[in-house]
Amino acid sequence: MTDSSEARHTLGEKAARQLANTTKTPPQWVGITPRWLVSLLPWTPVEAGTYRVNRVKGDDKPADVDCSPHDDVDLPQTFVDYEEQPREYTLNAVSTVLDVQTRISDLYRSPMDQVREQLRILIETVKERQEDELVNNANYGLLKNVAPSMRIKTRKGAPTPDDLDELISKVWKEPAFFLAHPKAIAAFGRECTRRGVPPVTVNLFGSPFITWRGIPIISSNKLHVGNEGTGTTSILLLRTGEKKQGVVGLFQPGIPGEVSPSLSVRFMGINRQAVASYLISLYCSAAVLTEDALGALDGVEVGQYHEYK
Repeated sequence: MTDSSEARHTLGEKAARQLANTTKTPPQWVGITPRWLVSLLPWTPVEAGTYRVNRVKGDDKPADVDCSPHDDVDLPQTFVDYEEQPREYTLNAVSTVLDVQTRISDLYRSPMDQVREQLRILIETVKERQEDELVNNANYGLLKNVAPSMRIKTRKGAPTPDDLDELISKVWKEPAFFLAHPKAIAAFGRECTRRGVPPVTVNLFGSPFITWRGIPIISSNKLHVGNEGTGTTSILLLRTGEKKQGVVGLFQPGIPGEVSPSLSVRFMGINRQAVASYLISLYCSAAVLTEDALGALDGVEVGQYHEYK
C-alpha cells in the first residue's frame, strides 16, 4: 500500500482545480412548465385595463325573419336587443418585489449577472402564477366561468372516449383544444388503450400531443388534482378567439417598464441598507365571450388502472 505521506511526482487533482475555470449553468428551477395555455390563447389588447363583453339578450332566440315572402305579405319587423348590464373584466396584477443587496450584485456579477438571474427566475414564477390564475381565479378563471349547462360528469369516473365525445357535443362550434392535467391525459390514454382506439398524435410547437377527434389535448398542471394527485380533476374544452366568439386572454400593451407584453420590471430605488428593489408586475385576465365557448368534464378520476391479458 502506498504511504499517503509519500512525495508526489505529479500535480494533484485537488490543487490543479484551483487554477481551472468551472463551467456553470444558470439557476435551474423545477417549477417551470411549458405554459401551453398562455401560448394557445389569443390575446386581446385592452384600453384602460377594462374589457366589456356585450351580449345579445336571449342568445339562442332567433330574430323574426321570413324566407321568400310573397309580394303582398308584410315583412316581419324585429330588432336585436342587448344586455343592459354587460359584464366587464378588469385586468389583475400578478406582482412581486425583488430585493438585492448591492454589495452582492456589485462583487459577484461574473460570469453571470446576479440581478439578471434573480429577475429571470422571478419572472418565470410570475408567469406560472399567471397561468394558474387563468385557470383557477375566482373571478375570471376558466374553471369558475363554465356555465352550468356546459358542465357534464364522467360516466364511470375515468375519462373515456365517450365522455370526451359528450364534451365535444357541448362545445361543437369549432372547438380549439382540450385542457387537462397530465394525469388526466394519462388516464384517458389508458381508457383508449383498453378499448383499442389509440389516439392520434400531432406536433405543436415542436412537441407531441395526443388528440381526440382531431382536437389536441393540451397538458397543464394548473388544473389541479384533488387528494394530493390521486383524486379527481376536470377536463376543459375551449373555442378561442374574438371572431369565433370564444375564449380570449386580456392584456394591456405599452405599460411602463415593459419587457414583454403586459409584463414590466421597474427599479424602485436603493434604501439606506444598500438594498436595491425591483417591482415585477404582469397584468392579465381572460373572458368567455359566449357560454357555449367553454365546457367542462368534471369528476375525472386519474387513479384507475387495468390489467391487460
